[in-house]
Amino acid sequence: MTDIAASRGVTRRAALAGAAAAATSLALSPAASAASPPARRPNVLYIMADDLGYADLSCYGRRDYHTPVLDALAAQGIRFTQAYANSAVCTATRVALITGRYQYRLPIGLEEPLANRQNIGLPPSHPTLPSLLAKAGYRTSLVGKWHLGSLPDFDPLKSGYQHFYGLRGGGVDYYTHATNAGTPDLWDGGTPLDQAGYMTDLLGDRAVAEVRAGAKEGKPWFLSLHFTAPHWPWEAPGDEAESARIAAKKDPQALFDFDGGSLATYAAMVRRMDEQIGRVLAALDATGQADNTIVVFTSDNGGERFADTYPFTGRKTELLEGGLRIPAIVRWPGVARPGATSAQQIITMDWLPTFLAAAGTAPAPGVPSDGIDIRAALTGGTLPERTLFWRYKNHAQQAARRGRYKYLKINDNTFLFDVEADPQERANLKDREPEVYRALVNEWKAWDATMLPLDPASQTHGFLPGDLADHYVAKE
Repeated sequence: MTDIAASRGVTRRAALAGAAAAATSLALSPAASAASPPARRPNVLYIMADDLGYADLSCYGRRDYHTPVLDALAAQGIRFTQAYANSAVCTATRVALITGRYQYRLPIGLEEPLANRQNIGLPPSHPTLPSLLAKAGYRTSLVGKWHLGSLPDFDPLKSGYQHFYGLRGGGVDYYTHATNAGTPDLWDGGTPLDQAGYMTDLLGDRAVAEVRAGAKEGKPWFLSLHFTAPHWPWEAPGDEAESARIAAKKDPQALFDFDGGSLATYAAMVRRMDEQIGRVLAALDATGQADNTIVVFTSDNGGERFADTYPFTGRKTELLEGGLRIPAIVRWPGVARPGATSAQQIITMDWLPTFLAAAGTAPAPGVPSDGIDIRAALTGGTLPERTLFWRYKNHAQQAARRGRYKYLKINDNTFLFDVEADPQERANLKDREPEVYRALVNEWKAWDATMLPLDPASQTHGFLPGDLADHYVAKE
């Protein structure tokens, strides 16, 4: 509890120091030029949950448990209500985060199964958020989930991270740290580890150590903290018996935990993540770095089995709002207005240009970001209107959002929704607003023509998971 209490002290002190931080860092001004390094470059702590639903934090509406650390972070920063993931699945969003571009520009970002193929991964030659920050003099670390390709060809240490602790695959048991295949998947750099402990706690421990190491090194740092919580399997702290039950099945699919979990288990998993984040924020305070550290918390996609996505429908793997809309909190002393809420539309690939601008650098020549610098929104301003695009499962699902309108295609059915007035996506307006509908469809087609073609092996032949099947079954 002392760690959590200390983390609250961090944010109060950070808010009081905001004016001084703004004066000493050109990067903290939205008008600052990315061409010249600021006098005092901020550290960046980017925290990403795995499969966390839009309303899974109490500050976003969860009612059956509380997340005091993240609630406090939101009170001392800005909370976005229209933040989007680049994809409704894990790997694709992570490609967009690390490259700052639509994931469909690379084979690894096309469809989730590609992440598990031996010859598919993030090319080490591709400029990335950590490689660009490292080039600008930052210490770069990944703690947690990689999921962007397997050894020996693909490795976070080959893609700009100087330090890595975590898992390379998509999910592991929280206690044995084993994959579906039963293979241990916990690493310190290139060294496999046999280390006891609950995964969320181990990641929290290492993140605290990285914050302290960054303070000792004396140069700006970037720490990407990618929790596996609350991704399956559904194992709460102290739930070693559930881990043993799954292992005893000796079933390659057992880790998906089809018959496991409960709302209480899910709540315990999210609360433990909240507590570990509190420890990391307390380390920022203890090392005197809170006033000069950007802290972002978000999720990689919409929620899964026990998640709360209210007021939206849909979940992970679906281009309904519940599969794409995610929580996003930013505490940035001197920039983000404490206690503010923003309805500006942001998306995962925006973090790269935003963080690079804060560091006084820019995307690599010839590899422009598809995202934008969102610092204007952090200060209470507006962002230029733009269209955001998605596709999933061999065009079985398509979506585009511009302003208040969203185009959605599910198999042979097409829709136009006003997602501000109708967040549950029930009233199809394509006949009422034919010009808006046609414009978005044409925009989507023009955009899609600039992306890689989809992988034929990932075709689903009309399969629709979850809420999509329940709500929008294609008619023969």
